[in-house]
Amino acid sequence: MAEFAIGDADFLLDGRPFRILSGALHYFRVHPDLWADRIDKARRMGLNTVETYVPWNAHAPERGTFDLDGGLDLDRFLRLVAEAGMHAIVRPGPYICAEWDNGGLPTWLLRDPDVGVRAYEPRYLDAVREYLDQVYRVVVPHQVDRGGPVLLVQIENEYGAYGSDQRYLAELTRHTRAAGITVPLTTVDQPLDDMLAAGSIDGLHRTASFGSRAAERLAVLRAQQPTGPLMCSEFWCGWFDHWGAHHHTTSVEESAAELDALLAAGASVNIYMFHGGTNFGLTNGANDKGTYQPIVTSYDYDAPLDEAGNPTAKYHAFRDVIARYHKVPDSVPPPARPLPTPSTSLHEPISLLETPGAWETHDQLPAFDDLAPIPQLALARTRIDGEGPGVLVFGEIRDRVTVFLDGVRLGTLLREHHDQAIALPLTAGELTLLIEDLGRVDYGPRIGEPKGVIGGVHLHGRMLTDWEVRPIDTATLPDRYRGTTDGAEANGPLAGPVLVRGRLTVTESTDLFLDTAVWGKGLVWINGFLLGRYWRRGPQRTLYVPAPVVRAGANDVVVLELDTMPDPVVRCAPHALLGHTEA
Repeated sequence: MAEFAIGDADFLLDGRPFRILSGALHYFRVHPDLWADRIDKARRMGLNTVETYVPWNAHAPERGTFDLDGGLDLDRFLRLVAEAGMHAIVRPGPYICAEWDNGGLPTWLLRDPDVGVRAYEPRYLDAVREYLDQVYRVVVPHQVDRGGPVLLVQIENEYGAYGSDQRYLAELTRHTRAAGITVPLTTVDQPLDDMLAAGSIDGLHRTASFGSRAAERLAVLRAQQPTGPLMCSEFWCGWFDHWGAHHHTTSVEESAAELDALLAAGASVNIYMFHGGTNFGLTNGANDKGTYQPIVTSYDYDAPLDEAGNPTAKYHAFRDVIARYHKVPDSVPPPARPLPTPSTSLHEPISLLETPGAWETHDQLPAFDDLAPIPQLALARTRIDGEGPGVLVFGEIRDRVTVFLDGVRLGTLLREHHDQAIALPLTAGELTLLIEDLGRVDYGPRIGEPKGVIGGVHLHGRMLTDWEVRPIDTATLPDRYRGTTDGAEANGPLAGPVLVRGRLTVTESTDLFLDTAVWGKGLVWINGFLLGRYWRRGPQRTLYVPAPVVRAGANDVVVLELDTMPDPVVRCAPHALLGHTEA
């Protein structure tokens, strides 16, 4: 048992000054069999604490459920932190941002447009209390005053950038205490006077988020909070990437210098990210500040520990900085080694338009959020009976729609291009739409907006009706091949949407990087595990495959190509290829 408290100038562990040297490591972005490895590498960099968000939507995809299995086993993660001799910070939101789909808020929560998001609103707060109760059942026994690793729990997340509802923050605080959380509670905001004032209340310890001008920003924090320890609880040492943009990196020397300035000022720190990991599956978020920008599958973040868990130059530079102020372990992790580069051809193309599945009938074309469960990929079809050419006009595309007429692909519309219409050479036949949610906005006022086609589809000024809709369950798509054997190779280029499969052989379980450069756009599964999205527009070119997913011998690869695949071959790269940088 230990006591952790906030003193006049320092954090106090059993009455003695304690500096938090933390690194962000999201358990939900790392395969659970690799948690212990990543935690140990944080310790060997000189950190004494691991911080994580908790993603509400991952744990509770439907109301009344709360998944704590496998990669969502927060209890196991905290036990591993403790076993490594480390402390922990838990940030349950309920909103987390984190470049995560919908900022962590579950889609079912927002089916009712009158629910007041991130505000003192009864329906929203009822759901939040249910969620926090589930999280705190796990966290309470792991608090430091009960012999566990947890030092701090955060209330909300950068709330001053969103709102200023003090009753809301007070209710989150009250419920957190009532649920048994006894460790100090914190908030985090960018170091601007208005945000720091709006994003916290008395009784919560304010911390800041920034990646540069440390001395200046700590001074702003101190002006808002005259006593207590200074802490940058999101020290941004890298950044995230959007599809169609460049790969973000930050200077090792400049980041190390800013970390040095923080520690020289006596501040505590949480490095965001220490290890970014991967947006496995369909979990990436998006930004929209006038133009919609979906986030890539990799969350490498140019962090000290790269996407595959290898130390970078930044790792060693940060370790050297920390060593000036605190003792660090003697050993460091080994450098990265080139990974195997097996390849295999892809076989047995199956058109997604022709695969069996249940179709639902709807008079009007529904938005995704009108369906249950809410899909992220769906087919919709109706018959049109016009004469001559025409123009198909959509209300709003969220986020990608490919149009087929009698099975012939006519084109694709993208939200980020503000596309709204497509020409039809004929207006008679079966019209099919392939609709894709590319990731829900995770920051700002567009959080919680519905997905799919919003406002229906018009032809010749008339709303199209009598739709059949087939939500695509991505979890079951690889099962289409269960019990089959390798058939004919997919010779030559493929036009999507098409499922293809292959068997990738390796001599031992190992990390891999799939090289998707000559594919178009789609999803990949290895042994039934959904790695995530690929897209030829980049910048990301490789998909990380964690070793626990890979078997010695043959490994089943299933690819859903939604666009075109000029070369249907699986290839691997010896290391990550995350794209061109701004420089």
